[in-house]
Amino acid sequence: MAMAGTGLDRFAGLRLDLALRAAALSFTSNLSLMILKLVVGILTGSVAVLSDAVDSAEDTVASVFAFLSIRLASQPADEEHPYGHGKAESIAAAAQALLIAGGGGFIVYQAVRRLMERDVEIDTGPGLIALAVTAVVNVAVVLYVSRAARLPGSVALKADTRHLWTNVAQAAAVILALGLVALTDNVIFDPVMALILAAYLLWTAGQVFTTALAEIMDVRLPVHEERLIERCLDEHRGSGVRGFHHLRTRKAGRQRYVDFHLLVDPSQSVAAAHDLCDAIERTIQARLPGAVVNIHLEPDDGRYRGPWHQERVAMGRSEDHG
Repeated sequence: MAMAGTGLDRFAGLRLDLALRAAALSFTSNLSLMILKLVVGILTGSVAVLSDAVDSAEDTVASVFAFLSIRLASQPADEEHPYGHGKAESIAAAAQALLIAGGGGFIVYQAVRRLMERDVEIDTGPGLIALAVTAVVNVAVVLYVSRAARLPGSVALKADTRHLWTNVAQAAAVILALGLVALTDNVIFDPVMALILAAYLLWTAGQVFTTALAEIMDVRLPVHEERLIERCLDEHRGSGVRGFHHLRTRKAGRQRYVDFHLLVDPSQSVAAAHDLCDAIERTIQARLPGAVVNIHLEPDDGRYRGPWHQERVAMGRSEDHG
């Protein structure tokens, strides 16, 4: 048990370190690109580039949220927070969604104002160079952060990854818009592209907010993960497990919580039943690393009907006929 615990602790430490490094890299890249695009946007007069700079400013704040929430969520449970601090990541993701939506609204305002003016000049050269650099940097960062988000299962990093992918799309779209302005000498492509980007940002905000809200509201784990838990229980049917019921699951940040009622042989000793529970916990945690498993033991005296009940009834009938 001690060796298993040490292994899980080492894995958890690795996940946390990778998540923190990913959040720090995201913050550094967003801050640098924000300064670059803000300067270029002001100098060129492009509302699309300036809007992209505003979004990078939001990304910088969002990266800070992700970094701080991961640090907070990694804190162990205490007297005031017996279930830990995992929901800090979900709250940070929801805040990121609001930031993205706010940026989309600001871009809509700037684009509409530019459509009404129409008599401005845009210097496309510096903008194209700056956005090409932005695209390359963002692709490199988002590939690293998305890999880090998959390993820790961090909802904050996943939200940050979605936001970074919007940056890649934005850079490509702004490059296209500036290229059209340069080719046609018609500045309308600049605000039109800004409006398209705003619509994409608002859609992304909705997706991020929905995911975060699901975890805040304790939505169950995905069906395939619950089926995985049931298969783990099925593996122990020959060791005294008679059935189970009241399976409940949820997730807070990177932490999964699993609890259920386990039906065992009434003649089994308390020590044997406890060892069985330990074995089941290890099996589930091997498939869902870091999961907190809480098992309520009950004697299989016929009072409860779990998912295996009909199967057992059918087996009993076949034995009677035999």
